[in-house]
Amino acid sequence: MADAAMEEVSVLSSIYCRDGELQVVQQSAEDGLVVQLNCASGRDGKLDVGVVFHLDPAYPSRPPHISVSSTSLSKAQCFHIRQKLKARAAELPQEPMLHQLLQYLQQDCLDPAEMGGEEEAAEEREQQRWTAVLLLDHIRSRNHYISLLEHWSQQLQVAGRILLGHSILIVLLGGRSDIKEFCRRLKTVKVDVDSSGKKCKERMMKVLAETPSPPGQHSFQGFAVKSYTSSSELSAVFEELDMAELFLQLLPSLSG
Repeated sequence: MADAAMEEVSVLSSIYCRDGELQVVQQSAEDGLVVQLNCASGRDGKLDVGVVFHLDPAYPSRPPHISVSSTSLSKAQCFHIRQKLKARAAELPQEPMLHQLLQYLQQDCLDPAEMGGEEEAAEEREQQRWTAVLLLDHIRSRNHYISLLEHWSQQLQVAGRILLGHSILIVLLGGRSDIKEFCRRLKTVKVDVDSSGKKCKERMMKVLAETPSPPGQHSFQGFAVKSYTSSSELSAVFEELDMAELFLQLLPSLSG
């Protein structure tokens, strides 16, 4: 990680210095820096917004990857803010930009009138909802791996199910761009260990399915881990998720 990025984060930590306001989630020479900021905004200070910046080693010549979450805003509104921040980052010179992005967030991105009403947000959420099924190669450091996936699920507001058995599957339900970010992290962040115990990335992950969620499909929430011992048990899990037809489409990939 470049000295400029580390110096920038050091300056930011002196500005956003309240308890829990800014934290470095991850730092490594290979994967870069992940910084999370939690801020309160709005007239009454009750509008909480969490922004995660992933600075890869090429930053600032490459803009940060950005995710936005909030307990007081809808998923569509968070998506709207994220898109504005990404557009702003693309406009800025290739130099440390986090402070400018945070100022832009607080001054120009949190106007409720611009973020749309709940009716519009609900419609946008429905239009953007996708389903994806991922196949993992292995999970050796189980507690760390699953804990990290759950953390990403919460950050990106993507519902997830890890299915452990003959094949290791992840079923994701959420915005397409958020699912793509989840997949990107799997292949770029060290999530597990290899056979020698060395930290490794999930380079062997395969996307078995990625499709818009059918209208009226049951929408599962949160994050959970389920184990299965047979194809019939796995089929039953997909039936519970209202994805029996999708499971039939996956069978050729799973039987290999």
